[in-house]
Amino acid sequence: MSTHVYAERRARLAAQLGPQGIALIPTAPERPRNRDSDYLYRHDSYFYYLTGFTEANAWLVLTGDGKSRLFCQPKDMEREIWDGYRLGPDAAPGALGVDEAFAVGELEAHLPKLLENRDAVWYPFAIHEGLESRVGGWLSKVRARVRYGAICPEQQRDLCGLLDEMRLVKDAHEQDVMRRASAISARAHVRAMQTSARMLRAGQEVREYHLDAELLHEFRAGGSQYPAYGSIVAAGANACVLHYRADAAPVKAGDLVLIDAGCELDGYASDITRTFPANGKFSGPQRAVYDLVLASQDAAVAATRAGARFIDPHEATVKVLSQGLLDLGLLDRNQVGGVDDVIEKRAYFPFYMHRTGHWLGMDVHDCGSYVEPSEVGNGSERRDPLSDEVIVNRPSRILRPGMVLTIEPGLYIRPAAGVPEQFHHIGIRIEDDAIVTATGCELITRGVPVKAEEIEALMRG
Repeated sequence: MSTHVYAERRARLAAQLGPQGIALIPTAPERPRNRDSDYLYRHDSYFYYLTGFTEANAWLVLTGDGKSRLFCQPKDMEREIWDGYRLGPDAAPGALGVDEAFAVGELEAHLPKLLENRDAVWYPFAIHEGLESRVGGWLSKVRARVRYGAICPEQQRDLCGLLDEMRLVKDAHEQDVMRRASAISARAHVRAMQTSARMLRAGQEVREYHLDAELLHEFRAGGSQYPAYGSIVAAGANACVLHYRADAAPVKAGDLVLIDAGCELDGYASDITRTFPANGKFSGPQRAVYDLVLASQDAAVAATRAGARFIDPHEATVKVLSQGLLDLGLLDRNQVGGVDDVIEKRAYFPFYMHRTGHWLGMDVHDCGSYVEPSEVGNGSERRDPLSDEVIVNRPSRILRPGMVLTIEPGLYIRPAAGVPEQFHHIGIRIEDDAIVTATGCELITRGVPVKAEEIEALMRG
């Protein structure tokens, strides 16, 4: 991407710092996995959003006058033989469009001088361990110079709020990357579905890790850098564990398989969930529950558009699921009443215990407030019927074109008193990624089928 995009973002942020403000943004540290080995490195999203720079051990310092300074690893031919190419401070201004660049080892010497005579220092709160104490140390050095006329910043402010609002609405380039990431992930889901059916037809043993391997293959073959999160590949009863990770459980004919997986491409996540019959054919109870979840997703999609509230898709989902739970006999009308009673009492909660979506972007659970900023003070209290906890309801975020969110209803049916046996251990979730538009939303993950009959047809192929 052109450095102009990052420069424009830095300028927008600088304008919000105040003329004498300063912002400090470190990237993520490298983290050891075991002796002489680090976890696969992934940059900090805020830092990358403002620089496009993926090397570790780097900082961006931005001042209210719009000037940007990068601190990065110096060129070191010996270390580069072992660890790979470094851009270095001499090449950074030309390559990244920053005003100045220095070796990261000079950070301690520069920061007290840069903080001097500023009125506010901004940095991301509660993200980088030890950052608050480092800022405190630099401010102490500024205070030591007040007798010489130096002014120490009186305010420390959380930079996350400003950057979260900027990142919440995706520009055309970001949307394009997310479409491409979604296409790669959709192909991976298709590959896993077809592999499951093909191996079972051939009489081969299938385990969750076999399908996980197919996902990873397609992610990398499509050019993505890595999974956006730990893939969930859950066969049979494992699908009723929301954050189950792909393991070694057998995938058997007659089971449902829930796969929640997406790749990350050029810093942006995709997030798809599909639930399919391992051998390519839904049973009657499986199909009944699947069609109910899909109908609830259809209702949520219809409720997703500019001007609607973030909560609207969830409420549309809950209404459809609640009616369906009554119709299928999973909830007893004589005990819970009608659909309005189910919703009011949250009687659906044993089967559907999560929200219908979240923001999506650089992070799979992306940043951004779920409360409408102009209406934060309009809260009202309610008592939760299940926990008896007093909860403050605040007006949900108003959706705007360019916001990206997931739409992911589900039902998770564990054995329990009153639950018909034919539904035991059925776990179903259907998740798509949606870009909000003026008239509705664009589902960017439908490269993998979602209707039951289309999934069955795909798996026959």
